[in-house]
Amino acid sequence: MMEALLVIVIAVLLDARFGEVRRWHPLIAFGNLAKALEKRLNGGRMRLLKGLLALSLALTVPLLLLWLLHGLFAFSIVLLFLLDGVVLYFAIGRRSLREHALAVRDPLLTGDLAAARLVTGRIVSRDTEQANEQELVTAVVETSLENTNDALVASLVWYALGGSFGVVLHRCSNTLDAMWGYRTERFNHFGRGAARLDDALAFIPAQLLSALYVICAQAGQRVAAARMWFIQGWRWKSVNAGSVMASGAAALGIRLGGSACYSGQHSERPVLGEGREPSLADIDACFALQNRVLCVFLFTLFILGVA
Repeated sequence: MMEALLVIVIAVLLDARFGEVRRWHPLIAFGNLAKALEKRLNGGRMRLLKGLLALSLALTVPLLLLWLLHGLFAFSIVLLFLLDGVVLYFAIGRRSLREHALAVRDPLLTGDLAAARLVTGRIVSRDTEQANEQELVTAVVETSLENTNDALVASLVWYALGGSFGVVLHRCSNTLDAMWGYRTERFNHFGRGAARLDDALAFIPAQLLSALYVICAQAGQRVAAARMWFIQGWRWKSVNAGSVMASGAAALGIRLGGSACYSGQHSERPVLGEGREPSLADIDACFALQNRVLCVFLFTLFILGVA
């Protein structure tokens, strides 16, 4: 466990210093592979089976490459530590997640609603062209709380459980879900395997993150965060997303969900969390909560390592 803690610290420090790699990121190459497989296999009959075949092939390639690299560096424990640290660094996006959120907060601080709408539209799936400040803040807080799992905690958990192979399996599955996991005529059957695998791999990290949100909640909000985690989160359309948003929102003393517009259609979503409407300051509060979650996670690994 101490070895896992060391690698995680290396990856977190690399992310804090360099952020997301803009060019030559391994996931870009993986995305190109996924596009090629989908173009080749997605069509005609038996799309579900073809999707499962594409999923297997897509995951085999990065896992095989990682296995070869581990064999190449097997002579040096230091190089293996560095390899795992770099792999984990490529998988997390803590700094990038914050930068995207601040790119919305900063225009709102100066009253530039048009710029904030444009940036928000790049990071969420809902329509933002007519959104007011309250709706933009709600969207940013929701995506920040939810993506703390995909962009940070899930990769850390899977490294602790399965090493760098667990990290690659989760991150590549998550990427395939983002590319293929749509309920459209083209992807409904072909991408179903990728979507289900991503849901399965995200479940344990999402529930752990929800528990950490409860532990790290603002004063007086722990009971509400624990209650909303199960009462609201487990009834949301996605248990994983609902759990972390409901517990995270309640931990901040705010409520999310409600009305939102997707592809021109208004949707009235169930409430997540408990308390007041989110304000601009809650964007920073969201990442302060994330910092506390990371500290508790690292401290827990340290205690387990000592034990």
